[in-house]
Amino acid sequence: EAKHLVPNKMRDVFCTINLDQEEVFRTQVVEKSLSPYFGEEFYFEIPRTFQWLSFYIYDKSVLQKDLRIGKVSIKKEDLCNYTGKESWFLLQPIDSNSEVQGKVHLELKLNELITDNGSVCQQLVVHIKECHGLPLINGQNCDPYATVSLVGPSRNDQKKTKVKKKTSNPQFNETFYFEVTRSSSYTKKSQFQVEEEDIEKLEVRVDLWNNGNLVQDVFLGEIKVPVKVLRNDSFQAWYLLQPRENGNKSSKTDDLGSLRLNICYTEDYVLPSEYYASLRNLLLKSSDVQPISASAAYILSEVCRDKYDAVLPLIRLLLHHNKLVPFVTAVAELDLKDTQEANTVFRGNTLATRCVDEMMKIVGRHYLKVTLKPVLDEICESPKPCEIDPIKLKEGDNVEIHMENLRYYVDKVFREIVRSSISCPTLMCDVFYSLRHLAAQRFPNDPHVQYSAVSSFVFLRFFAVAVVSPHTFHLRPHHPDAQTSRTLTLISKAIQTLGSWGSLTKSKLSSFKETFMCEFFKTFQEEKFTESVKKFLDDVSSTESKEPSGLSEPVHLKEGEMYKRAQGRTRIGKKNFKKRWFCLTSREFTYHKQQDKEPIFTIPIKNILAVEKLDESSFNKKNMFQVLHGEKPLYIQANNCVEASEWIEALCRVTRCNQKRLTFYHPSAFLNGNWLCCKATIENTVGCARCTADVPADTQIEIDGDRETERIYSLFTINISKLQKLEEACGSIAVYQGPQKEPDDYSNFTIEDSVATFHTLKQIIDIVENLNDSHEKYRKKRSSSAKYGSE
Repeated sequence: EAKHLVPNKMRDVFCTINLDQEEVFRTQVVEKSLSPYFGEEFYFEIPRTFQWLSFYIYDKSVLQKDLRIGKVSIKKEDLCNYTGKESWFLLQPIDSNSEVQGKVHLELKLNELITDNGSVCQQLVVHIKECHGLPLINGQNCDPYATVSLVGPSRNDQKKTKVKKKTSNPQFNETFYFEVTRSSSYTKKSQFQVEEEDIEKLEVRVDLWNNGNLVQDVFLGEIKVPVKVLRNDSFQAWYLLQPRENGNKSSKTDDLGSLRLNICYTEDYVLPSEYYASLRNLLLKSSDVQPISASAAYILSEVCRDKYDAVLPLIRLLLHHNKLVPFVTAVAELDLKDTQEANTVFRGNTLATRCVDEMMKIVGRHYLKVTLKPVLDEICESPKPCEIDPIKLKEGDNVEIHMENLRYYVDKVFREIVRSSISCPTLMCDVFYSLRHLAAQRFPNDPHVQYSAVSSFVFLRFFAVAVVSPHTFHLRPHHPDAQTSRTLTLISKAIQTLGSWGSLTKSKLSSFKETFMCEFFKTFQEEKFTESVKKFLDDVSSTESKEPSGLSEPVHLKEGEMYKRAQGRTRIGKKNFKKRWFCLTSREFTYHKQQDKEPIFTIPIKNILAVEKLDESSFNKKNMFQVLHGEKPLYIQANNCVEASEWIEALCRVTRCNQKRLTFYHPSAFLNGNWLCCKATIENTVGCARCTADVPADTQIEIDGDRETERIYSLFTINISKLQKLEEACGSIAVYQGPQKEPDDYSNFTIEDSVATFHTLKQIIDIVENLNDSHEKYRKKRSSSAKYGSE
């Protein structure tokens, strides 16, 4: 959310997330507010190097260009200081001198030259090779050029490259020569010695500019290299472009407003798979350890300050290796031991409930889409007023009509849910089956507990949460407006109540906090709804296989708006690229004129031969990729680097088993009679570059087991002192046969079997130490091969 934006008028505000200068996400517009609440989440893999993660606040304009109010920019190195916690940031003014991105490739060399009269002087050679990742200017590739200067206290020699047209990755390949020192005949120093005082103060400065033609040139970034680091050596390196030193130093930094952010940034160096074998095997054996509290997976959740940090990589790893159901069963059984009353089964925030929550989010995404998306689209796109709280009703509102509208929506959502059991993923059914039987064993005299054990997850923690926050489950593109959000909240409350076993009885209704909800539920026929819920819960907690009709439905994988190049057109002309709505399922890849319209063009998944990036030089456009199939390649431009990466990955995953996948492809386009990459003139000639490596082999759930294991190793490393204290506690309990009396850091840990827990802890600590050594060797190798000025 933002607060106290510049108060010259009420604003229509939105916020963007940018990697350097590239926008990768945009919130919905909040109308007429100086303190807008966005409440939106965005999760993405970062597909390229970057310097700054930035957040821009915009004032939406209908007729003119949107006005940038201010920004928050966090350097990549500082992200770890803010991760995992909410922070308020003051908005900074936006200054073109501070808006930079990209890098430049330089080769620098000091030469000694003998002049005609036999004396020696120093010459600096600057070879500016290329730049990469320069920003777009007004949505278009820039026209960059570079100035190369040798700067000192009393000199500023400047030279300039040629302008390169319409490219963010210009190839300059120009060399410039500068005289560094006067010939030695002017001094009393020996012939081959450089003037130290001169060298100490000199620096090479390279500035990148966008050629404005008729308007002012735009600064794109600069780098400075002290000449003294060269001495008589030469080296080449990539340098990240930096803002100007005087950029963004306005005195008016406190009157633009502030922005509240919750950032979670992780960066892992994933070693080759064999390094993780010991830790992976130890974690995967967790469900077999007796008691479960002595297992590596359980210990991980105990030592992490926030259980969520541990649960996500753990669930993904267990899912990847088909070990999730036995582990969830074991921790749920431990959970039930501490549950004294049947009506509080699985209501706490425990390891078991967090595991099931995360499993449902990962595995149940498609299930939610096929069940709820159509009805949620109807509610959000043509909302009917549903407010029934007398305090919130406006003058002239008809509460009876509102109640009818709400009843219509609740009936429709409820009906879609109880009819959806055929689409419920098998893994979810297996977990629900296990939970149901564990609850029945724990409370054998309560006939309802087997149902409430399942409904507490599937209704309260899955469907009801998805209804109230459809954007977080990718069911809607944005956070809904205030009225729609209130309608969804009321529907969600109703779904929770209807799904809670036996809550429609008169005694339960009387306990409602809100009397208006109590009145609303009096219109429901109890028996009809409880029977529907019972049948649904029976179906989704059954291990019987589903009917084949449920499997024949194509799985919806990804959709969104991108630009595609018209087939067979010339290179010239704006109409080459048209905006289209793309949709990927497990059966076909299609594009449409608009969302929900019939497809214009369809490629069956089995016909896709390769999906690869396309060189920017083909059409002078960034973030392009190509889909190769039986006909001409389909060239597509995504809106940003994150989107391009996600589409390529999704398409590669779904086509990985295709029989006729290509081994070679052309990285550039075939234009004007030849391939731009290899200059071959035959259009159907074999590609000149090898296709990229295979992708993870899971179509619906993309999980990299090594990466998840590395994340778990990082968590153990952060909490190594807790592991050691816990090991000491287990040792002393085992020796003295009794718990420690004094309070300490491990007093809240579950130690059921000190010997078994001690044994697991010793294994974890040994494995972490070995991995520490491997990472240290990697770091040393990496730092020894890095050059000054390189990334």
